[in-house]
Amino acid sequence: MSFTVVIPARYGSSRLPGKPLAEIAGKPMVQHVYERAMESRADQVVVATDDDRIRTACEAFGAEVVMTSPEHASGTDRLEEVARVLGFGGDHRVVNVQGDEPLIPPALINQVADNLERYPEAAIATLCERIHDVAQVFNPNVVKVVFDQTGMAHYFSRAPIPWARDLWQNGTPMTGGDVSLPEGIGYFRHIGIYGYRASVLGQFVSWPPAPTETVESLEQLRALYNGAGIHVDVAVENPPAGVDTAEDLERLRQRMESGG
Repeated sequence: MSFTVVIPARYGSSRLPGKPLAEIAGKPMVQHVYERAMESRADQVVVATDDDRIRTACEAFGAEVVMTSPEHASGTDRLEEVARVLGFGGDHRVVNVQGDEPLIPPALINQVADNLERYPEAAIATLCERIHDVAQVFNPNVVKVVFDQTGMAHYFSRAPIPWARDLWQNGTPMTGGDVSLPEGIGYFRHIGIYGYRASVLGQFVSWPPAPTETVESLEQLRALYNGAGIHVDVAVENPPAGVDTAEDLERLRQRMESGG
């Protein structure tokens, strides 16, 4: 079955304005993302933007661009508009690849698309990786996920889940406690790549924000709150970090310009 990659690219990042056009190794960041996506098995790769500067840059390197509303609150809203504009059928698979992931492994794009086909009960597919450092479990910027034996998500949280009651009762890393990860259970960091069925995108944007989504600031909780199943798989490759800050951008420049 065919699938489409959509790369939302917004100029007005609060922490790094113009981020998709930041030059890395002689190319704008969004071009690196596009080229990685083109290495996947996607039948179509589209950049979705609301900014003419990004459109001009993307068309210069041959990308297909769909202009979307500047009023969208999230990348998912932008994705839904692309699916509607391009007339995708309800079962068409759409993979959202963030525009600040210039080293995204193409294998991960294929993995989420394949899992949507493999698990018909899933409306959405995403990925995770094993956590081995207890400090990451307690870091609220690291989103944790718990899922069942078939990979269907129970919950995503910035909090340490599951909570090791007996092991952590005398302290946490934040309180100076000497803690470790419990044996016999995995802790997993959510990786922010998503595959959607096009029909689910239409439903998603019609749902109001869920209470859990609002308090955790995690958009995927809206899907769980409304009964849309999310399949979570351990990534076949660990993805390099994306670009959120100017420091991230400089580190990535040094790595890519040195051929690393």
